[in-house]
Amino acid sequence: MTVLAEELTALGERPAGPCPDPVNAPMIRNWTQALGDHDARWAETAPPAMIQVWSMPGLNRDKPGTIADRILALLNESGFTGVVATNCEQTYDRYLRHGEELRSTMRFGGLTGPKRTGLGEGYFVTWHQTWYAEGERVAEMMFRVLKFRPRAAGGPPAKGRRARPAIGPDTRFFWDGLRDGELRVQRCAECGRLRHPPGPMCPECHATKREHVTVSGRGTLHSYVVHHHPPVPGFDPPFVVALVDLEEGVRMVGDLLGCPPDQVRIGMPVEAVLQKIDDDLVLPQWRPAGSAPKPPPAQGAEPAAQGAESVAQGTEPAKAAAELAALSVDLTPTFVISTALATRDFTPVHHDTALARAQGSTDIFLNILTTMGLVQRYVLERLPGAVLEGVSVRLGVPAYAGDTLTLTGRALDDRTVEVRGAVSLGDHAIATVRLKG
Repeated sequence: MTVLAEELTALGERPAGPCPDPVNAPMIRNWTQALGDHDARWAETAPPAMIQVWSMPGLNRDKPGTIADRILALLNESGFTGVVATNCEQTYDRYLRHGEELRSTMRFGGLTGPKRTGLGEGYFVTWHQTWYAEGERVAEMMFRVLKFRPRAAGGPPAKGRRARPAIGPDTRFFWDGLRDGELRVQRCAECGRLRHPPGPMCPECHATKREHVTVSGRGTLHSYVVHHHPPVPGFDPPFVVALVDLEEGVRMVGDLLGCPPDQVRIGMPVEAVLQKIDDDLVLPQWRPAGSAPKPPPAQGAEPAAQGAESVAQGTEPAKAAAELAALSVDLTPTFVISTALATRDFTPVHHDTALARAQGSTDIFLNILTTMGLVQRYVLERLPGAVLEGVSVRLGVPAYAGDTLTLTGRALDDRTVEVRGAVSLGDHAIATVRLKG
């Protein structure tokens, strides 16, 4: 497999064949209606995030193979039949006009693996594609997928309902806070010491009078374990269990989401995410810092901590002013399927629940072409008149049908916007959008 990857890399840029259709209004209309994008500019030009759609093969099995097809076929034959996109970076030289005929070229970018991932053992396959209109380059893209051996081939994942916490008088405030969207820590009402896990008596002054405060949810990774076996009901191994040092001085345990086990590092900054498991249970989990909107300042924290927060806010007024309003998208099965079809992506995991589950997924899930389109929609709705120069997206947890995707963002400057898309499992996507000056 490594030899084939080296051979493909040596080939350099190769023709990828003509795009099946010219840039046309019906395909644009299907795409914009499916994604809810109502920008008036698309009456004359094509949404830039559609660039990959023009060269998608759809259901045409007679299309000449691309430079990546040989190694993808070899991985299939070797049992790595699962596929999921992980990264996409697009650059737009200009917007396309209706009626333009496109062609594209591809070059192989590399093969990395085998790697252990949350989906199973697999290989990362990367390629690059460039589009031309009448000899003029109009866009280019880096695309990466994970080809993995589905868990079903090596044994089913753990099933069943997660264990429920034992809730008593000493801990009820904590679980009530999670359901209210707050991370609470117990504090001694006599000496002011914070303690977690909560208990009936202060270990410092032995007082029994207690209260609680809402903490920031920011901290650093003190220690962690990667759980592979035995199976745990409600969990899909491998998963990372983290012990976090909160900046307020206590430690807390939870799963580390949105970070592959081989990228976890002691001391890495993390932040809390309150994960809704079901209608009755919300759990405090963790993810790498910077992958979620900044939490509100701690309420009732020590005066020194409050002062530090005020100073930090006072030194960054531009960042607070650049926060963009959130956009929530209900990921109904109809939305997941219709957007995949509008992007000409007929991969079964986006349409067929049974096949998606056979690959190890909980349900059908959003495809990366739709995620790219939603990031574009979000930025251009929040910054009317802006012109996109490029979009870079790194996917995290899947965005399953039945969930809600919430997009948030902030403009770092006049040409750069950070966008994050979160679902109940954590961060689905982290994106950087570049704007033309």
